[in-house]
Amino acid sequence: MTELVVRRLLVDMEAPIARHWCAGDPFRTALFNALSMSFPIGEQFFIDSVRNGFKALPPEQQAKFEAEVKGFIGQEATHRRLHGLYNAHLEKLGLVNDWEPRARKRLKLMEGADVRHWLGITAANEHFTAIFADWMLTNADLLGDQDARLKTLWLWHSAEESEHKSTAFDLYQALGGSHEWRVKWMRRITTVFLIDTLRQTLNNLHRDGTLWRWRTWTSGASYLFGRRGLIRQTWQPWREYFRRDFHPSQQDSRASRDWLAGNRDRYVPVGA
Repeated sequence: MTELVVRRLLVDMEAPIARHWCAGDPFRTALFNALSMSFPIGEQFFIDSVRNGFKALPPEQQAKFEAEVKGFIGQEATHRRLHGLYNAHLEKLGLVNDWEPRARKRLKLMEGADVRHWLGITAANEHFTAIFADWMLTNADLLGDQDARLKTLWLWHSAEESEHKSTAFDLYQALGGSHEWRVKWMRRITTVFLIDTLRQTLNNLHRDGTLWRWRTWTSGASYLFGRRGLIRQTWQPWREYFRRDFHPSQQDSRASRDWLAGNRDRYVPVGA
């Protein structure tokens, strides 16, 4: 089992957010802002999935997962709160979160479904966030230095996503979730996640007035498909999820451990 520490991040989320806070780049800023818009409702779904999955375990198995589940819920609740504060600043910039209402409609369809489906969806999303997190931690310079607070927020969030990437997966397996449904949910989540990310990013760029600028899209192409591109470098880790013998722990988490060890002055463990 993974030991998960709940941390209080030492950042001031009251200060305003600049329109192009991410390296002065409209595309990168719009993409990160889009992802942040998905987190409050997404993190709550993950919390509910893991909590209900834990409750569905036989009593003799709950002791094995209890501490990790508590840590997972604490970490995700902290992410949800801070991104809620982040998103409030985005509203003041005139951005509109169209992702969350769509997600709410889809989640209503899950009411009453077997908890293994909830966990299958959560495990798929956690794989996405983990591979994105590991990529971000190894390419931290692409966040720029215009807002050290938001750079810290994203790297801390990434480190914790990598840290707890196995929790939902292990609960799914413990409850007898099948390989077939695990990969089926990954295919579905891949489609939904990529479409929602693209739609909200375009929405943000449109409201920012930078959607039709040539520089926006040359920057976007480089960021996604260039030598260090997000999609280019996460394609293979994403594919590994479809192997029958896959487990999240097989993927390297050193960047997460290194960041947490090297930035202890930026957070306080809760209860310490």
